[in-house]
Amino acid sequence: MRGLDVLETFRKAGKQLSLSELSRLSNIPLSTCHGVVKALEKQGFLYFASSREAYPTRKLWDLAAEIDSKDPIATRLAPSLSALRDDAGETSILGIRQGNAVLYLLVFESAQTIRYTAHAGERKPLHSSAIGKVMVGAMSDEERVVWLQEQPLARVTERTITSARRLRADISSAYQRGYFVTRGENVEDVMAIAAPVRLAGTTFGVAIAGPLHRMAPNESRMAAKLRHCIRTLE
Repeated sequence: MRGLDVLETFRKAGKQLSLSELSRLSNIPLSTCHGVVKALEKQGFLYFASSREAYPTRKLWDLAAEIDSKDPIATRLAPSLSALRDDAGETSILGIRQGNAVLYLLVFESAQTIRYTAHAGERKPLHSSAIGKVMVGAMSDEERVVWLQEQPLARVTERTITSARRLRADISSAYQRGYFVTRGENVEDVMAIAAPVRLAGTTFGVAIAGPLHRMAPNESRMAAKLRHCIRTLE
C-alpha cells in the first residue's frame, strides 16, 4: 500500500519530487519512503530524471491499460455509459457497493466546463450518494432496518439526510418514482439521479450527475435517459 501512496502523491503533485518532498507530502517516514522509492525504481515504476528528483514511468499506465482492456464489466458496460454521458450532456457513473460505501467503477465526465468531476476508485457514502441510495434500496427490509439502526448517517453537506426516518422515506419515494435522487447531499450544488441494474446476480448502480441548476429543471428528461440506458444494459 505504501507504493500506491507514493504513486498517488505523484498524481496529486503533478511534478517530479525529491525523496524529502515525497516523504512530507505522503506522510510516510523518510526511511520508509526511501525503501519504497528504491523498490519502485527497481521494478521499473520510477525513474530519476536528476540525482534528486524522481517521477513515475509509463509502466503503470501500460499495466493499467492491459488490465482495463480485460475487465469484463468495463468492456461490456463502458459503451452504454459513454453514450449516456453524451446523450445527457452530464457525467455518467457506474458503481457497486463495497461495505458501507459505493465504489465508482466507471466515470465518464461531461464535456461541459462546469460539471461533476469524479474518478474511478472513489468511494462515496451509501446514505448521501445517489448510487449509495440504490444500494440501500436493494437491501432486504430486514437488512435495511438493521443497517439504519447501526450505521451513523454522517453529515457530508448541509443537505445530507442524517435521520433514519427521513432516509427511509426518501428510499420509499424513490421506489414510487423509479429512480433515486440526491440534491447537494454529497457534494454542494450537485444533483444526481441513479437506478439499479442487475447483472449476473449483482446489483450495480448507474447515475447521471451534474450541477444542480442544470439537472433540476431537466429531472424528468434525465430520468428517461437513465431508464433507457438501464434497459440497454439489461
